[in-house]
Amino acid sequence: MVKNRLYLSLALSTLLGALTTASALSQEPAAAAPDPQATQATGTSQDLPAPLSSLSVPAEPFDANAATATYLARLTGEERERSDHYFEGGYWLILWNFLFGLGVAWLLLGTRLSAKMRDLAEKVGRWKAVHTALYALQYLLLTTVISFPFTIYQSFFREHKYGLANQGFGDWFGEQMIGLMVGLILVPILLVALYAVFRKAPRTWWLWGAAVSTVFLVIMLLIGPVYLAPLFNEYQSLEDPATVDPILSMARGSGVEVDKVYQFDASKQSKRVSANVSGIFGTMRISLNDNLLERCDLAGVKAVMGHEIGHYVLNHIYEGLLFFAVVLVGAFAFVRFTFDRVVGWRGKSWGISGVGDIAGLPLLIVLLAAYFFLMTPILNTFIRTNEAEADIFGLNIAREPEGFAETALMLSEYRKIDPGPIEEWIFHDHPSGRARIQMAMDWKAENLGEE
Repeated sequence: MVKNRLYLSLALSTLLGALTTASALSQEPAAAAPDPQATQATGTSQDLPAPLSSLSVPAEPFDANAATATYLARLTGEERERSDHYFEGGYWLILWNFLFGLGVAWLLLGTRLSAKMRDLAEKVGRWKAVHTALYALQYLLLTTVISFPFTIYQSFFREHKYGLANQGFGDWFGEQMIGLMVGLILVPILLVALYAVFRKAPRTWWLWGAAVSTVFLVIMLLIGPVYLAPLFNEYQSLEDPATVDPILSMARGSGVEVDKVYQFDASKQSKRVSANVSGIFGTMRISLNDNLLERCDLAGVKAVMGHEIGHYVLNHIYEGLLFFAVVLVGAFAFVRFTFDRVVGWRGKSWGISGVGDIAGLPLLIVLLAAYFFLMTPILNTFIRTNEAEADIFGLNIAREPEGFAETALMLSEYRKIDPGPIEEWIFHDHPSGRARIQMAMDWKAENLGEE
């Protein structure tokens, strides 16, 4: 829960729908059979002029559209209905999460509970930083308890209903507690820094707030792969030369200085296949989960890792960091425009005085949530564009369009494979399965032809 909010979402981790690779051997055109009538008239075919004796039968052109339709037809009506229903339910969850957060904020502000939590924190010492940290601890614990029933439905029961989860409730709950402990350490640190600049820069606090958030994002990208991810999964170096050597060969051929590929035991939590590139500077890591190793052949694994190498070579992590820094500036500018107006309207009854008052945190979070809710199509489009670029890169170095299509079909277990264009623009942070399979077949038509 907290892990997903603080690490996975910030670190721009990528669940890849994949590319797979099978090299096609070029073949010499087959010689035409001798014409019986010509043999009778002039002797053997060797007596014919050379151009006629070397005629070949032209291969029929590869039909990328027909191949795409063949892949899509492999999904039964029941399978498609199930994945569509699961993914479309996620559209509603975006709305329900936003409205639920709005309700929690209204509860904390409208009952003056937030102000009481601030007053309680201010009884300890004289330092504002301590007051902010103590309020943050109260806020995290209280909102976790309030939202826990919704969290159980969304992250546990719903995942089991659609056959995507493997964990029992005890293991799942244990990971939720680990995530909460991580949040109880990291969130107070972030809020202490944020509210320090809110109080010291009354005119430009929104710019400094965006800067602090960006620095925090960089820190999360640095520590996430090394210190946070191992709290939830066991990471170890992949040792099988038959798998590792082709991946490292693709990496070296793309100018990536990496000597290890990591695997992690995602199967204890989920049935989903995935891989990711995470970290920055010295903590960059390419990882694939054990579901991918179990369910895909070598060609599929190479294709997925080719996609991940593409993210690194194309500098998507740094590009994403810059993009989200700009997005954060817009977010805090939106808060600056709206926060004081709302406080002027209801602040006195809520017991909050301004943006530097930690009791106003529920309002700050709601305004940020509203901004990101409205930005959903833009954020998804940015990520989806990067994913498509990595898809193409992976196809070019793995050269496995069939494997790419197989994995894209596999991802349809939890992604709607054929959404409408507006639907894809708003809700999909990866290209749709249809788009990916079509891309693979188009690539095959232009590069490999008939195998």
